[in-house]
This record gives sequence, C-alpha cells and structure tokens, in this order.
Amino acid sequence: MKDGKIFVDTNIIIYAYDVSAGNKYKKAQDVMNDLWNSGRGIISTQVLQEFFVNVTGKIERPLDITTARAIVKDLLKWETVIVNGEVILEAVDIHREHKCSFWDSMIIASAIEGGAGTLFSEDFSDKLTIKGLAINNPFVGHPEQ
Repeated sequence: MKDGKIFVDTNIIIYAYDVSAGNKYKKAQDVMNDLWNSGRGIISTQVLQEFFVNVTGKIERPLDITTARAIVKDLLKWETVIVNGEVILEAVDIHREHKCSFWDSMIIASAIEGGAGTLFSEDFSDKLTIKGLAINNPFVGHPEQ
C-alpha cells in the first residue's frame, strides 16, 4: 500500500470477521492486518455502528455481543471520524453532486474529513475519484469462492 491514510468502509471490516464470506474473508483479513501494521487505517462512528449491527445479526454466523464489542473497542484505537453536522452537510452535497446514496456519501464525507487519500470499499466503482479521494475495491481480481 502506498503512503497515506486509508478509510475503511464497513463491508471490508465485516468480511474480515465473517468466516462464511469465502475469498473475501481472507482478502479482508489481509487488508485489515496491513492497516493495523501500518497504522494508517481510519474509520468513522457510522462504520463502527454499521459493523456492530451487521456482525451481531446479519451475517451467516453472527458474532456474540461481547466479541463484537471487543472488536469495536479495538477499532477505536484507529483514528475515528465523529459524524457531526459538518460531515452530514458535506454528505448531502456529495449525494446531490455525485448521485451516490446518502449513506455512501456519508462514508465519502467521513473519509475526506479524516484526511484520507484512499477509501477501501466494494460499494463503488474501482478506481473512482470523488473530491480527491481515490476509491479502491480491494476485492477486484479476488472473486468469491
């Protein structure tokens, strides 16, 4: 990975803990390990909330609440963007200008607020750039099992 902060969308973190996710599980673990080792990972309060809801109830083998809480606590060691009014207004502008869903626009706005140069997500076209933020899908070239 090149230098700079990397914002991680919820789906990447979920796959890193979802053993039923096939090849995405292994690739997401590699991405997360690289970010832990480099110290360049950034998340937001939205990502943490979405992660908790999804891994405790929406994946094939949900995590228990105690385990999910411990993961959230660990992730809070990363730089965490707090979604405030300014981030929400920026997301509204991104939503309007780029026709992204509002929730995806919140992820982009949070990444920009955190000073990330890159966003890892599978929810956008790979190699897309919005407001100077490079969006990369780490699963491109890594099909599901």
